[in-house]
Amino acid sequence: MISDIIMPNMESKKKFVPDRKLKLLDQVRETMRYYHYALSTEKTYCQWILRYIYFYDKKRHPRDMGPRVVERFLS
Repeated sequence: MISDIIMPNMESKKKFVPDRKLKLLDQVRETMRYYHYALSTEKTYCQWILRYIYFYDKKRHPRDMGPRVVERFLS
């Protein structure tokens, strides 16, 4: 299909796995740079992640929080 030539499928790109030894935000930055996100987008994502962590008084890691916690944060 011609659209695949112009804009290849994201599924066709090898899935990136960040270095698990890095801290959370460093993993986010590494992943976003792999996928060529804009620097301003990277900064915004990191700011929102920090807001999310600070909202819960830095007591739990985001990987230990479920969807209900995310919903509470967003509302």
